[in-house]
Amino acid sequence: MKVPMKVVIVTLLVGVFGFLTEAHGPLGGFWAPSPTLPQAVGVQVPLFMILGAAEALALGLGVSFLLFGYSTLKANVPASATLTRAAHLAIAWLLINWWAHDSLHQHNGMNLNGLLGIEYAFHVTLIVAGVILIRFFMAVVRAPAVPSALAAP
Repeated sequence: MKVPMKVVIVTLLVGVFGFLTEAHGPLGGFWAPSPTLPQAVGVQVPLFMILGAAEALALGLGVSFLLFGYSTLKANVPASATLTRAAHLAIAWLLINWWAHDSLHQHNGMNLNGLLGIEYAFHVTLIVAGVILIRFFMAVVRAPAVPSALAAP
């Protein structure tokens, strides 16, 4: 089976799992929503479900990229192995984190100590991922260009 088909299969399987277990999903998530949170009503219900579906598909795509993306990055970018691996993990994290992040917000409610833990665990790591990707991007664009006659068709 070719990699693009594997990506589609993993993305959809993990995405369905993520949607069913996400806080807005039909099974209510791994973390039960806080009883202090207001209940969605009317148009809010499908809007939260659409958000949950988008987060679940991002989770699936992030897992697919985690499984299948490194070899493509390693073979095609002129950056060190360490920076390439860091960029690979940063990209995956940018996609994967939303499923747990949103569910934990729902579970935590307005407990400020819990909220601080969630914010530091997710927001700081997302900032770090962005910094890694800046460094990676700069390494790639600063690399000498391959003459078009030598470039692969």
